[in-house]
Amino acid sequence: MFVRILIPAIAVLLFLLESEFAMFSPIIINEHTVILVPRFLILYLIFIAIYYNRKRAILYGLLFGILYDVFYIDIIGLYSVLYPLVCFIAGWSVKRIHPHLVFSTVLAIMLMTLLEFVLYEFFFLINFTAMPLDSFLSNRLIPTILANFLFLIMLGWAFKYLIQARVLQHARNNS
Repeated sequence: MFVRILIPAIAVLLFLLESEFAMFSPIIINEHTVILVPRFLILYLIFIAIYYNRKRAILYGLLFGILYDVFYIDIIGLYSVLYPLVCFIAGWSVKRIHPHLVFSTVLAIMLMTLLEFVLYEFFFLINFTAMPLDSFLSNRLIPTILANFLFLIMLGWAFKYLIQARVLQHARNNS
């Protein structure tokens, strides 16, 4: 029962923590501005899609995408489409390749990079940002990838084992 509640509770916690960590950005290093965007929730949802249930991850992605659209940006529908789509791709990919932790981490970082790039392109297209592509790549995308990779290195194994504990609990309850 505890693990069943813990998985969505961690998603809520990560949703709330993203805004707290975003307050530390931008960072100025040697007169160079670096923007770190925490993407903890989508990384966690990717792990849910890989190790637990793709449909559940898509549902969580839709729910948190709507919440993200409502609370953080003025465009309703952007995150509520992209989050479930990323979860779907993660779940689809893992059906073709064994879900090893290293593969899952690389896949999560690649999908997060794709998400960031699609968001940048969309915001650039509607003139919501004027940041040129080279500045986006060097000042935002690469630092965001490194920061979120560090987050996954620290907590990816915990996500995997927590989700697998839920899978085992679910299997025991059904047998």
